[in-house]
Amino acid sequence: MSRIVIGLSGGVDSSVAAHLLKSDGHDVKALFMKNWHDTTGVLKGDCPWDEDVVFAEMVAKKIGIPFHTVDLSMEYRERVVEYLFSEYEKGRTPNPDVLCNREIKFDLFVKEALKLGADYVATGHYCKKGEIKINGKIVYRLLSGKDKNKDQSYFLCQVSQDQLKMAQFPLGEMTKPEVRKIAANLRLATATRKDSQGICFVGKVDLPAFLQQKLKRKPGDIVEISASSKTWMNFPGGLPENTISDQKLDILTRAFSYNSDDGEVVGKHDGAVFFTIGQRKGLNVGGKKKPLFVIALNVKKNLIFAGQGHDHPGLNRKGLKLENDEIHWLRDDLKMNPGESRDMNVRIRYRQPLQKARMFARKSGLYIVFNQLQRGIAPGQFAVWYDGDELIGSGVIEN
Repeated sequence: MSRIVIGLSGGVDSSVAAHLLKSDGHDVKALFMKNWHDTTGVLKGDCPWDEDVVFAEMVAKKIGIPFHTVDLSMEYRERVVEYLFSEYEKGRTPNPDVLCNREIKFDLFVKEALKLGADYVATGHYCKKGEIKINGKIVYRLLSGKDKNKDQSYFLCQVSQDQLKMAQFPLGEMTKPEVRKIAANLRLATATRKDSQGICFVGKVDLPAFLQQKLKRKPGDIVEISASSKTWMNFPGGLPENTISDQKLDILTRAFSYNSDDGEVVGKHDGAVFFTIGQRKGLNVGGKKKPLFVIALNVKKNLIFAGQGHDHPGLNRKGLKLENDEIHWLRDDLKMNPGESRDMNVRIRYRQPLQKARMFARKSGLYIVFNQLQRGIAPGQFAVWYDGDELIGSGVIEN
């Protein structure tokens, strides 16, 4: 029997995870994190975050486990929300949920759990943990969950071996419908509650309104780049040879850039910092044969570049590059050295089907070239690579 502190969030997943742990005979305590109090930009109606503590306490009482709370709102603002503001200000698209797991759930939360005597901490993530021995040392593995439609290993891509050592994932071998069924049979208060959406611990937000806490509105031009306005690189299908030169790698992974005179001004916006590559909503430009998508940003000049249709060449890229200081290997024993290449499955956003790619390690960074063109590659997002079902590493997309 282990002493396990579970992060009880007020949702159905952590509720069932707590029940499973207690049913297995563990000494379970619930710890609810208060991480956000400000309602600026937060939309009500879809599982409002301020109701979570009420549901969490009801579940703990129903299951019969001690219930504790801790206020980490100041640390959450410093480590996650300030990062969010900073990245958008640079014209990048951050993933706060990834940072929340690394900085809050598997760092500060663990420290609080240890005060309660925890041997392990548990969460309601849909993923699995494994371990192997290498040269007599235990190496922990992060694996995709059974429910491929709900697999949340992507959000844990930045955790360390020490953090994974402390973690337990009771739902790894379950599907969402199975979890809902257990909650219903137990008559848990969270059984029919909607899944949380939006920013981790904040909730579903009106992003521009939320960001305007720190970032100012600044009117600028939307410039449409026609698919026929310039000569586009004709990327070949398939993966490049392992012996590809650094020069060709640069060409295959380079982000597209534009000037205001490359296209036609078709509309206005309230600030380039409030948009992201691949975005359609919010451009408010009508009269086009195909929908407009953001294909590039220039926050210094406050310009948004847009193109028509999913198939616009400026929206689809062959590869991307990661800077060395933004690369994280969960499996350090599988780290690539300069000059090596390796085939992996990669995703650049949550729930994206895994994409075949070839990775090239160079002194200047890590290049990822995909088998097929990828739509909406956005700086600031995380590229995550897998060997089979195992998450090996991740990195912040530079360009």
